[in-house]
Amino acid sequence: MAEAADFPGMSPSPARRLLRRTGVLLAAAPLLTALPLLSGAAPAAASAPTTAAAKASGTSTVDVAVNQLSPTAPTAQDTLTVRGTVKNNGKQAVTGAHLGLRVGTSYGARSSLDAAAKSGTGGSPDGTEVASKYARKVAKLAPGATQDFALSVPVKELHLGADGVYQISVALMGQTAALPFQQTLGIQRTFLPWQPSGGGTKTRTTALWPLISDTHLTAETGTNEQQTPVFNDDSLAREIAPGGRLQQMLALGDDLDVTWVIDPDLLASVDAMTETYKIKGADGEFTTGKDQAIAKEWLADLQKAVEDRKVVTLPFADPDLASLAHSGTKITGSLGHLKDATDAAVSTVDTILHVKADTSYAWPAEGAVDPDIVQVATSAGADKIIARSDSFRETGGLTYTPSAARPIGGGATAVVADARLSTAFQGDMTRAENSTLAVQEFLAQSLMLTRQTDRQRSVVVAPQRMPTTSQAHAMAKALHALQDSTWSQPQSLSAATTAKPDPGATTRVPRTYPKSLTGQELSDAAFRQIQGTQDDLENFKVVLTDQSRVVTPFGRAMDREMSTSWRGRAGASASFRDGVAAYLFDITNQVKLIDKSGMRLSGRSATIPVSVQNNLWQDVDHLVLRLTSANGTRLKIGDGISEDQAVKIASGHSQSVKFTTTAKATGPITVHAQLFTEDGRPYGEEIDFKVDATEITPTVMLVIGGGVLLLVLAGFRMYTQRKRAAAAQQPADGPQDAGTAAAPDESQDAKSPTALADVPEQPSDPTADTAPESAAPSGPGERVDR
Repeated sequence: MAEAADFPGMSPSPARRLLRRTGVLLAAAPLLTALPLLSGAAPAAASAPTTAAAKASGTSTVDVAVNQLSPTAPTAQDTLTVRGTVKNNGKQAVTGAHLGLRVGTSYGARSSLDAAAKSGTGGSPDGTEVASKYARKVAKLAPGATQDFALSVPVKELHLGADGVYQISVALMGQTAALPFQQTLGIQRTFLPWQPSGGGTKTRTTALWPLISDTHLTAETGTNEQQTPVFNDDSLAREIAPGGRLQQMLALGDDLDVTWVIDPDLLASVDAMTETYKIKGADGEFTTGKDQAIAKEWLADLQKAVEDRKVVTLPFADPDLASLAHSGTKITGSLGHLKDATDAAVSTVDTILHVKADTSYAWPAEGAVDPDIVQVATSAGADKIIARSDSFRETGGLTYTPSAARPIGGGATAVVADARLSTAFQGDMTRAENSTLAVQEFLAQSLMLTRQTDRQRSVVVAPQRMPTTSQAHAMAKALHALQDSTWSQPQSLSAATTAKPDPGATTRVPRTYPKSLTGQELSDAAFRQIQGTQDDLENFKVVLTDQSRVVTPFGRAMDREMSTSWRGRAGASASFRDGVAAYLFDITNQVKLIDKSGMRLSGRSATIPVSVQNNLWQDVDHLVLRLTSANGTRLKIGDGISEDQAVKIASGHSQSVKFTTTAKATGPITVHAQLFTEDGRPYGEEIDFKVDATEITPTVMLVIGGGVLLLVLAGFRMYTQRKRAAAAQQPADGPQDAGTAAAPDESQDAKSPTALADVPEQPSDPTADTAPESAAPSGPGERVDR
């Protein structure tokens, strides 16, 4: 009787095994004494192994991992080799075991392959074991122990029939102490494509090979005139370094007949690394990048790889078309970013790779489309939309998979990639077993697709945007095998797009978008923030004499804010947008009004100076400074309540702008100073200060008072000097009438002040000479003169 474990979905339970074993024992009278061990009356020591076996019983007792199968699609002359490992997951040792190869029946449709891969049971009988001489004995396998194995069987010994996809299994037969009879303790099933004749019509297969990465460059351009690029971290250097994801993608793709799909932002970022660049740490500090040589080597290798080959270029930074269609269109100006990103893609690819970029393709996330997405994509000039068959489902009742190209109206074409082939490598490919099984399933699906009809068809494989290194290796292995197969031949994306559409294929764009993808999109608030940054940039750039130094880096930064790579990373996306907005605010604030304290006006007319500072690395122009009085009836600015003056400031300088004012009344008045662009939009922060208007200021009063006091002191000094001179003359001339003797001298003194000044001062009482001089207030008068 055949073992139940030989058939899919019929692995016997421990209870069923016990019942079957009990029947055998009842038929053998000499073994009746063993019945207590199989009934519930067994001692504790004897029942323990049975419980342990139940935890990892049947085909799950031993894990059989197929880590390598070659050739992946054999011919009749080949020898099939299977390598892998076996591990005892049970609690008891496995003894008397051997590994053998089993060949099951062939599958009849692609859906049967889906069911087999999903269930893991194979979906068809495992069949009988190939000749025992090809089996391999397995040494005693202790609990938890692992052993490697290798099985080699000539393909002719597999006795495969007609062309098709067969189930092939590696099974371990053995026994344990609890169940001491031969049974299948472990099995691993996979697919074996079989078409040795090479007859029939070949499928033309297009494989996309994406070079796309996360956002790495910030909007910042350093604090120097050379505009040194700044990276968020050093992860891009690791990706393009030997062994890194992008380095492996490049090396693997160079050896394949594929269509390159490149994000120009990746090219621009790596190109920025070829010169001096900075890395911004988590603490905000900057370090100098040191991987210029790696960046140059990667770009050089890419230039060679794409030389004389078609390159499909996504819009700069790979904008999320679905987010734009569902949220961005609600915000004025959002679609303009997509057109700018497309234009930037052309110049970037031409400058760095020196090839003509094909920007006519749009690739929505996961190939999911709806009419809004198609409209957004075509608005930027892309008339070819790469969709996927799990979104663009067939409704015409076709019994086969149609060609990829579908006319969808308005001159646009949907290029519908096959979902089964495109998603074959999205799982964890780090384990050799997973990778091997994925490759076999991929090839099986391709052969089954080819065998559906004799009609010539073009099929497109559009894998995940950013495959891991292990996924890339699995993809490359599968594509190599497919390109060497007898049922498929490679084809470019442009050839697949222009191939004759299948008349029975669906051409209607799906009306609904998958709910599972909606939650990953950028929100309305994200697009409002992006547009707010754009408005600030527009306001800033009009004052610059070299707009490209600011417009270009910020324009590319806003493209990155809409990148598809932000899907499912809302927090990181918001952080990036905040960083762009904050940096724009910082550099905009480098041109600003200098804070001003209150001031006093003496008299009815005076001049008020207001200073403007420019700390940018370029001159600014087309600015207007407006000074406005809060009360025009008390204080006029120029000829009215306010006055505008044009401002032009050189790099790294400040300028003082002077306004004429007229006070109509005394007292404090608030004055507002605000910068504007020439088109009347406010620029920067307004500053306010107080102006205290007075008829005669205390300083003026001090000057006048000092002048009067000096005149009084001068007169007093002249009087005392004359008096002393007259007293000195009287002893020499003798006594005489005071009135007549003094007359000639006074007349002479009055006519010649200089003569008085030349008269030396006579010694006298110190108090008489110094008191008048000390009374002269020299301090205030000197300060006024200075």
